[in-house]
Amino acid sequence: MEKQTVTIYDVAREAGVSMATVSRVVNENQNVKETTKKKVLEVIDRLDYRPNAVARGLASKRTTTVGVIIPDVTNLYFSSLARGIDDIATMYKYNIILANSDQSTNQEVKVLNNLLSKQVDGIIYMGTTITDELYDAMLRSNTPVVLAGTMDSSHEIASVNIDYKTATQEATDIIIANGHNNIAFITGTLKNTAFNDLRLQGYRAALEKAGITYNEKNVYEIPLTYKAGEHVIEKLLAADNTAAVVVDDEVAVGMVNALKDQGVSIPEDFEIITSNNSKLTQLTRPCLTSIAPPLYDIGAVSMRLLTKIMLKEEIAQNEITLPYRMEQRQSTK
Repeated sequence: MEKQTVTIYDVAREAGVSMATVSRVVNENQNVKETTKKKVLEVIDRLDYRPNAVARGLASKRTTTVGVIIPDVTNLYFSSLARGIDDIATMYKYNIILANSDQSTNQEVKVLNNLLSKQVDGIIYMGTTITDELYDAMLRSNTPVVLAGTMDSSHEIASVNIDYKTATQEATDIIIANGHNNIAFITGTLKNTAFNDLRLQGYRAALEKAGITYNEKNVYEIPLTYKAGEHVIEKLLAADNTAAVVVDDEVAVGMVNALKDQGVSIPEDFEIITSNNSKLTQLTRPCLTSIAPPLYDIGAVSMRLLTKIMLKEEIAQNEITLPYRMEQRQSTK
């Protein structure tokens, strides 16, 4: 026999109080006598009452639910960000709806609209690209959006990042100091990606400072996947590149394994610096030198910023830049 749903009316009748009192107890309103609160909580526990989140959302015009758009749920970089988001969401009693966009620009707008149709109170977007269509959809929605580990080119949408330009320049400086002048820059698409543009600027600034001529043929736009990392090595070796700055750890791991298959020694014959310092950087041999953004903190601060916007609290700044460090390992000399 199917279990009958327990309603707020059932709890109120059993506890001998009004439905308004039950609602105040459920929502942790302090204007309830301790004895009354205890009696209501005992009934809630005995009847196994679970408040209907949808109904509460309709009444309060808030669902206490946040949508998180993630390009690839299997990528350790994004999962580290998501953990920080989830911890802060739990602290502030928000539920998370995690939506995977499969790194597809076409899918991202559909995913956004699907989350908005669920009446989420806010959105955190972790995608790598922001097309004009997606940007317009975000602004039209009137639902607060925070970008975690990415940014829009107009800098209108709230975001949490590191200083990508300076970090990439520092990484390139290290490789140049080790004697390399034919250095590859391995990136995802540069179209509709403000943060990859900043990384490219940092790479070019380091070359210019060292008096090395920039060669656009050394910039490789590839899918951010392990297989793409494997495949790009053939092009790098054919172009006599002896080092690479890479924007994604999974790509960098693919490159390391392909170099080893080719009999190329790392770092003696080829040096690599990657950018995210996910767990993958320590699972390879040699371990990867990396820019180390505070992944968990980017997620956590993004969620905290979103809560402030959703609750219409005053925020000091719309764009937050967190500090990074360089993690020196065995893929550089």
